[in-house]
Amino acid sequence: MRTTNLDLRPFTLDDAEAYWPLVSLPNVLRYTGEEPQTSLDAVRQILLTRPLRDYSVHGFGRMACIERATGRLVGFSGLKYLEDLREVDIGYRFLPDCWGKGYATESARALMQVGAAEHGIERVIGLVEPQNIASARVLGKLGLAFACKVRVDDSVAELDLYARPGTGPSS
Repeated sequence: MRTTNLDLRPFTLDDAEAYWPLVSLPNVLRYTGEEPQTSLDAVRQILLTRPLRDYSVHGFGRMACIERATGRLVGFSGLKYLEDLREVDIGYRFLPDCWGKGYATESARALMQVGAAEHGIERVIGLVEPQNIASARVLGKLGLAFACKVRVDDSVAELDLYARPGTGPSS
């Protein structure tokens, strides 16, 4: 799939080296609650257990975002089914030199449309740490608004859940 500035495609294990900064740079991980990865094997395992698993189990997942101008993998964006909440989350993460370029909004908007058209996904939520103002701003541009606070998995930290106004929890 192609947007104005990005090519969006499924991840492969061959993306591990390019994906590594997205799971190892402290400033990229600042609001994720994740620990930085320290080996390429660990990065491959993340690809296997997250997006590659999601594609096979749910038919969708986070997609690799390739900057068309440079041809490099600069981030990920897309839908993810959250088992514990029984909701579909829109998420995105980009390299620091791509922040402020509108890539998160551009890619997420396109992938939400695909999710609705190809997978019948009517309700999409966004989860964000309360301090992550930039990510909350993107969710607002996508038409989502603060709905409530939630805990995901066994996390001690509460996250802000954003959803389209007037949409209730999925069943």
